[in-house]
Amino acid sequence: MKRRTFFRSAIAAAVATSIPGTRSLAALYRPVTQVPPDVDAITGDGREITLKGKAVQELAISLRGRLLLANDEGYDDARRVLNASIDKHPALIVQATGAADVASAVDFARANSLLVAVKCGGHSPSGKSTCDRGMMIDLSPFQGVRVDPVDRRARVAGGTLLGLLDHEAMSYGLVTTMGTVSHTGVGGLTLGGGFGRVGRRFGLALDNVTAVDVVTADGKLHRASRDENEDLYWGVRGGGGNFGVVTSFEFQLHPMQRQVVGGLIMFPMAKARDVLQLYADYAPEAPDELYLDYQMVYPPGGADGMAGFSVCYSGPESGAERALAPIRRLGTPAMDGLTAMDYVALQRSGDVEDPRAVGSYLKGGFVNELPPDLVTAIVENFEPHPARRTILFFQHGGGAIGRVAPDATSFSQRNALCNMLTVVGWNAGDDSTVHVDWIRKFWAELEPFTQGFYTNEVDQETAEEIDANYRQNHARLVQIKNRYDPTNLFRLNANVQPTA
Repeated sequence: MKRRTFFRSAIAAAVATSIPGTRSLAALYRPVTQVPPDVDAITGDGREITLKGKAVQELAISLRGRLLLANDEGYDDARRVLNASIDKHPALIVQATGAADVASAVDFARANSLLVAVKCGGHSPSGKSTCDRGMMIDLSPFQGVRVDPVDRRARVAGGTLLGLLDHEAMSYGLVTTMGTVSHTGVGGLTLGGGFGRVGRRFGLALDNVTAVDVVTADGKLHRASRDENEDLYWGVRGGGGNFGVVTSFEFQLHPMQRQVVGGLIMFPMAKARDVLQLYADYAPEAPDELYLDYQMVYPPGGADGMAGFSVCYSGPESGAERALAPIRRLGTPAMDGLTAMDYVALQRSGDVEDPRAVGSYLKGGFVNELPPDLVTAIVENFEPHPARRTILFFQHGGGAIGRVAPDATSFSQRNALCNMLTVVGWNAGDDSTVHVDWIRKFWAELEPFTQGFYTNEVDQETAEEIDANYRQNHARLVQIKNRYDPTNLFRLNANVQPTA
């Protein structure tokens, strides 16, 4: 495998966790003429229940999209997420085609107290977008983007993948912050934060949300913006899926030239300390137009391990050489993929080529600085393995992200230099134990340097840790949860627990 192909796949696998299956529109709809069998299911608090076949049939009839049960064609494709280590089986999958389908699904789930998962792109590293024996609301059939180039706004359907928004907006010379892997779901990315290659210039994805439509736990559709349902508007921008299912986003767009300078520049692993030190010195002072992600990768077996940067410089072409000069002073790279390129192509460059072949496990947290002791902890504890891909990478913060007040949205981690993540990946079917044990041990050396974590990557954190992670915003989030989801129907997330 070519080095460039390897690194593209390995790094993308670190942050990607599903591509929804595709099918013709005709296949999405089917008449429900027979009463299905009763369905064993589970409630949000873990109680076993039985859903009567007649009630399931009535739900199916109410939908424009499909209702999938375990033996239906398309069920296995719909239930899967990209992370092959996650293998869950929902009792029901509602493939929603619009807000009405979402409302019907939510009404049914609430009436039966079902465990509910919401899947857009399915990129939750820990599998929060699927569940065992509950209901999955699958938004993947519900996609679309409409760009208003005059008002510089984009209206985006709830199941849309970010690559479609990039493509449509850039056709007008417009852009908004949208992650780094094109098959990421806009919804999950945005509700938790939304780092991306132009985030330091234009803010997080959630900073560019001007309005949302949300189906809350009572099955009602609410419009939320600065002028309408302001509390819900504030809460969804950082509070994740705690308050309902967002069926539509409106984003602010920004003028930007289509050509940027981007790609990977990687150095031999022996220079990892030097590369990290450069990041420590330069990343806080870099121009807003420069997005600089540190990358550190060992392929299976450990041969040709490298450390370097994933780069996007979106400023004037005349400023690129100056912005990249500190990197060039590191010396001759082992691989230099930096070039002028199309922004939309750069956004696709990290896409996973074989999306369901690799199991993975991720740990991450925010760091506000990169002190020498953290550099040493990373370099001295990062190890190869014969059967795993071992990756550490940063998502660059600062710039416009850090100039927003911590309580302006419910996302509070505004002072972070970067989000630091480490990932192991193994071939599907292999025993994961040795790999997960290693990364937990590795992370134990790094975690003392972190302050909080990205809610999109919540895994096994305790309720107390999640509450503390919302910092000063937690009390207000609880108030909003009490109003819109008092029974905690939407709990597969960095959960804000209601007190109502």
